[in-house]
Amino acid sequence: MRRNIGRRAALGRMSAVAAVAAGALAVTGCGQTQFGAAALYDNQQISTAKLAAEVSNLNAGYQANKSRLQIQYTQADMPRQVLSWMLRFAAAEQAARRAGIKVTPAEAQAQLAAETVRARQSGDTLAQAAVLNGLPPDMRPELGRWIAIQLKLQAELDHGVLPKTTGAQQALIKNVSRVQCLAAKSLHIQVNPQYGAYDFRQLSVVPVPNKLAAPPGMGKATASPAPNASSRC
Repeated sequence: MRRNIGRRAALGRMSAVAAVAAGALAVTGCGQTQFGAAALYDNQQISTAKLAAEVSNLNAGYQANKSRLQIQYTQADMPRQVLSWMLRFAAAEQAARRAGIKVTPAEAQAQLAAETVRARQSGDTLAQAAVLNGLPPDMRPELGRWIAIQLKLQAELDHGVLPKTTGAQQALIKNVSRVQCLAAKSLHIQVNPQYGAYDFRQLSVVPVPNKLAAPPGMGKATASPAPNASSRC
C-alpha cells in the first residue's frame, strides 16, 4: 500500500514543529565561473560530484521504498531537493554561529532519536520519511544536528518561554525564518543555474522562471514565480 505524502510523518512537519516547539557555475552578476560547482557559499563549494552522490543516495532510498511511498517531487527534481537540504544545513550552521549557539553530538543524536520515534508513530521509518521530504537517507545525522539548532534558535528568540497563542507561534516562526534568511544571505549563496536559483525566504533551490515562449497555438507561456534572491528577509 502506498503511503500518501500528505501524511509525511514527523519529518514533514518537523520544520514548523522545530520553529514553534522547538558543470561550470556562472556566478550571477559577477561574470565569474567555477568549474564543477553545484553551489558556492562562504568561500566553500558543493561540488557537482558530491551532489550527484547524494542524489544517487536519495534515489536509491526511493527505489527501495517506492511501493510504499508516494513522493510529491519527480526524480528530475531530486538535485534541487538535495541541494536545498545541503544549503539549509549550511544556513542553520551559520545562524548558530551568529547566535553563539553550540550543539553537542549527544544533543544532535537525541533529536534524531526523537524524530525516529515520531516517524515510527506515523507508520514510517526515518529513512522513508527522509525520502518523502527529498532528504538523502545517509544525511540523517545532519538532520539531527539541524533540528537541535532549530530548537535552540527558538529558545534564544522566545527567551525559553513557549508561545501560548497562535499569533505568538506564528510570530516566532516568522522570526526564526528571518534569522535563518539573514544567515543564508551572509553566506552569499550562489547556485549553478542548471539546478535553479536560491530563494532565501524559502531556504530552498527553486526552478528559475520559465521565460520561453509557448508553442504556436498554445497561448502565452506561464512563468514560474521568481525566486526571492534579492528580497529583504
